[in-house]
Amino acid sequence: MVVIIDYGMGNLRSVQKAFERIKVPVKVSSNTADILSADKLVLPGVGNFEKGMNNLKERNISEALNQAVLINRKPILGICLGMQLMTEFSEEGNCDGLGWIDARTQKFVFQSGELKIPHMGWNNLFINNFDSICKEVKSDHFFYFVHSYFITCKDESNIISETIYGIKFVSSFRKDNIYGCQFHPEKSHDAGLLLLRNFALIT
Repeated sequence: MVVIIDYGMGNLRSVQKAFERIKVPVKVSSNTADILSADKLVLPGVGNFEKGMNNLKERNISEALNQAVLINRKPILGICLGMQLMTEFSEEGNCDGLGWIDARTQKFVFQSGELKIPHMGWNNLFINNFDSICKEVKSDHFFYFVHSYFITCKDESNIISETIYGIKFVSSFRKDNIYGCQFHPEKSHDAGLLLLRNFALIT
């Protein structure tokens, strides 16, 4: 069972429907027992980093996540804000994250009129380090992005893929059982479903 974590910060139903389309048993929950008993976890998210961290703490979810992810080693996929929350620190609110990966969340800064913020639309992935989650993902597959902040990883071996929007930024990463993608696989049609299916097959 894949448990999608409900902490009040995401388009949970669209993520749930994506897993249902690929016939993967899925449940949306904020319950500690569900988080600890899940086979895999998904941390989605849309919105403000500081509010996301506050919600995880106020709903007593962050402690259960640390147990499930860091001690029990359950595979987890962070999506968009969920990926950013896994980092050590974000410039959005100057706020500490979960600190699961040696990475930071930074704001896009472009000269006036150069590029619009947020970065919104379809882009492809440049694979840096192959991982089973990107099996059969090709350079002509496009994924849907909408974000004003991006991630930098200190350890390049954690970077699965990068994407270019004015600058090259980390679009997916992995550290052990911890996966993140800046794009929205649930909104990325067949390419996104392929990535979610690959995640569901991780052992």
